[in-house]
Amino acid sequence: MVDAAVEADPDWPETSYPPEAVHLVVEVVSTESEERDRKRKPLLYAEAGIAHFWRVEQGEDGPVVYIYEIDPATKAYFPTGIHHAHLTASAPFPVDIDLTEVDRL
Repeated sequence: MVDAAVEADPDWPETSYPPEAVHLVVEVVSTESEERDRKRKPLLYAEAGIAHFWRVEQGEDGPVVYIYEIDPATKAYFPTGIHHAHLTASAPFPVDIDLTEVDRL
């Protein structure tokens, strides 16, 4: 989720945003991206100071969402929730998703 109020920086490529404009990063893990999405990318996002990171993986019964928030003192993520059938979160914004319906979209 990018803050639309932050003006684009002409020095940043069109596919990138300055870290202070990013409130949430969601990575959807695939077989080919498992190691990157589970290990490398969270480290990069935390180093950049992005406050919220969600990782979505395919579980046995459907999507599983792992939610993390950053500890500003250590610049490391700590887990705040694992959601299987239903995702309810209040940060960085209120969200309520029936994960059992995602495959039907």
